[in-house]
Amino acid sequence: MKVQSLGYIGIDASDLSAWKRYATGFLGLMPGENGASGDRYRIDNRLWRISVEQGERDDIAYAGFELEGPEALARMSGHLRDLGYSVESDSGELARSRQVRGLARCADPSGLQVELYWGATERGEAPFRSAVVDGFETGDQGLGHIVLLVPDVKAALQFYCQGLGFKLSDIITMPIGPDRTIELHFLHCNPRHHTLAFAEMPAPKRLQHFMLQVPSIDDVGFALDRAAQQSVPVTMTLGRHTNDQMVSFYARTPSGFEVEYGAGAVSVDESWTVVSHDRISMWGHQRTGQ
Repeated sequence: MKVQSLGYIGIDASDLSAWKRYATGFLGLMPGENGASGDRYRIDNRLWRISVEQGERDDIAYAGFELEGPEALARMSGHLRDLGYSVESDSGELARSRQVRGLARCADPSGLQVELYWGATERGEAPFRSAVVDGFETGDQGLGHIVLLVPDVKAALQFYCQGLGFKLSDIITMPIGPDRTIELHFLHCNPRHHTLAFAEMPAPKRLQHFMLQVPSIDDVGFALDRAAQQSVPVTMTLGRHTNDQMVSFYARTPSGFEVEYGAGAVSVDESWTVVSHDRISMWGHQRTGQ
């Protein structure tokens, strides 16, 4: 029993206008049909994948994980309750707001609102269009990935692996000082190398970054050019990761956390073997100080 993909995320943001310029002009997202409290954006034929809502936290507000249908939602909700997690069945109001057919919600061990849903709305009759990118890699891999900073990585792994059915992809031990390291745990639930990753460390925000995958390295290069033209702060230079082998760069969002923009990641399957790495990148990905 497992979720199928990361379907959507909600961001609590203090400056919706800055996000609108950033999302459409730099990232290449398509404006969607707005929600009640903010702006929604498309990256494929789904009605929306990213919601940027008015607030002061400038952090991730919720994450929606897709299930195949109503029976799967009922089984997953029951499974989480059996494990001791509190799951709230939706009366229908939140599902209508998210424009899905069915939904339940709970909190992960760090307090992030996790939404489990089925029946997302498609807009195939109005295909995704962007002025700056042809498209994004989604399909059965979902939105992309998110990296969360959590107070207790063991509790996070228990919730997402035992509760939601994620599997460990690999672990990177990363130095963050002359005599200190952190461990990054990467999890998958579909062919995307990782849909989630965690690091245990104190931080003012839960979300370290979210990732969008584009079809080609040229799309990544064009985005780097847009960053320079639009004065978007690039926080990590172009590089290739050791684990998913994605070629990407990182930029700061209007809310202060980062976005990874990349191409060329490897996929996982049932034969995947968990390994460890002691470097986050094969080359590049140097911090710029921005």
